[in-house]
Amino acid sequence: MIDTKIDLKDDKMIKLRTFMEELKSKEHPGSYLIAILHKAQELYGYLDRSVMDEIALTMNIPTSHIWGVATFYHYFTLKPRGKHLVSVCLGTACYIKGADKILNAIKEDLQINVGGTSKDRLFTFQEARCLGACGLAPVVMVDDKIYGNVTPKSVLKILKSYRK
Repeated sequence: MIDTKIDLKDDKMIKLRTFMEELKSKEHPGSYLIAILHKAQELYGYLDRSVMDEIALTMNIPTSHIWGVATFYHYFTLKPRGKHLVSVCLGTACYIKGADKILNAIKEDLQINVGGTSKDRLFTFQEARCLGACGLAPVVMVDDKIYGNVTPKSVLKILKSYRK
């Protein structure tokens, strides 16, 4: 299990509180919730419950509303993510060309299942329905970089390059 204890007095929280205080002076400060959640996730890598509680307290927004917004939008995560997000395309073209073998190679190498984060918190591993690069199938994306014509062997080299 990953330790998710957040220090509410650290530099990240100071930056988040400063950001929220600036927004509180604007008209309709509650309308900036998504921007605040993005800032919190940018700082912490995910949205910890204690951080959402602090946002609720500072912005005078019910925690239930914050939780609802954080769980509604797919770009927010409530679990710590790795430094790098690895996505394997499972669209038709990629699947036909062996995406399942690439998926298994990554699972073995990182020793995690889809949706998991490596123990060193370097990688979070996910499936994607389509990455829009069907002509390069099978495709893997690491962060925002697309890798095409990937094989189980080449994906291990790709992951190794991010370990440096």
